[in-house]
Amino acid sequence: GSLLGNDLGQMRVQFNFRTYVVEPAYRDDNMGVWDFGDPAQPDENEELAYQGAKLSGGDEGRERDHAENGAPPDGEEERVKLAGKQQQKEVPEEPLSPPLRYDEWDYLIGRERPAWCTLLERPAAEGDPRRIDDLLERNHELVNRLKYMVRAVQVHRPVRLRKKIEGDRLDLDACINASTEIRQGVPPDPRVYALVGRQQRDLSVLVLLDLSQSTNDIVSKAGTTVLELAREATALLANAMEQIGDSFAIHGFSSDGRHDVGYYRFKNFDSPYGDLAKARLAGMTGKLSTRMGTALRHAGRYLHERHAHKKLVLLITDGEPSDIDVHDPQYLVFDAKKAVEENHRRGIYTYCMSLDPNADAYVSRIFGTRNWTVVDHIQRLPEKLPFLYVRLTH
Repeated sequence: GSLLGNDLGQMRVQFNFRTYVVEPAYRDDNMGVWDFGDPAQPDENEELAYQGAKLSGGDEGRERDHAENGAPPDGEEERVKLAGKQQQKEVPEEPLSPPLRYDEWDYLIGRERPAWCTLLERPAAEGDPRRIDDLLERNHELVNRLKYMVRAVQVHRPVRLRKKIEGDRLDLDACINASTEIRQGVPPDPRVYALVGRQQRDLSVLVLLDLSQSTNDIVSKAGTTVLELAREATALLANAMEQIGDSFAIHGFSSDGRHDVGYYRFKNFDSPYGDLAKARLAGMTGKLSTRMGTALRHAGRYLHERHAHKKLVLLITDGEPSDIDVHDPQYLVFDAKKAVEENHRRGIYTYCMSLDPNADAYVSRIFGTRNWTVVDHIQRLPEKLPFLYVRLTH
């Protein structure tokens, strides 16, 4: 001990107890900044044990008397009530499917981390579907404006269909190719006609909502939260897509580290937009963080299964990707960019509507130069989103 003390003394490390501050542990997960609600109530098992202790000893005679008279012993009724309360405790969210593993791109090493993130599909809470109907009623003027745009979209544009066996005119390019083939001694392609047809809408759209904790922030000019504005805009958009007849789904996500990326399906592609979908929209809440890349990969998985000419992920978010176990602000940005590129290679187009006025610094890096829009005035989101959709798909 004396030798160690002498060695430490030779180090000349000064210690000032007045200015000493305890530093956070290495790789602190920032758990101290989360709001987990009210503290838990005292364990009711202790109360049950206390009640059981009261029934022992001198109470045994009274228990026998009550048993003979057919009445419950003292404290038994209260114990039954406490047991009932225990059974009524909130059941944790159980995933709808087995955990799904997704790779994640690490830009520092230039490689994907295999099976790095775990995604869990969880049941969407249900609210009152009349809440969505009330939103449409309050925005009846905007709904009426959308009706005229919907009618314009439903009228299919005329297009010239080339290389047909029959038609009302000759296809000049096909005729030239046929003439060349004849000169080469090759049987010509008989499809040398063209006709005018109508372009059909053949697309599948997945609306992906960022449901992180920041969506609970109040928008001062609107007097409501970001989540409420997103709910209102999604309801208007869903109403328009339903009238147009497009195939669409509405999903949402939040995350609590790489091992718990929550994914919620409010409306599926093959399900109607009815009271159940509206109830799920009415019941959605914002919590936790935004691991965007994993959610985009999972959304792309659903769209890849669709047989449509055009496939679109329409992402609505209020901030850049972040999570409690990631301290490099660029890490999840590059991963989201990689997820967008992966979807694009599979024929899936991704467009982002950002509600962050400072998003220009990162959205162009993730989605490209023309695949995003920043809504500077968030209170106008319910008005802008449906018109943006029509512009993207018409």
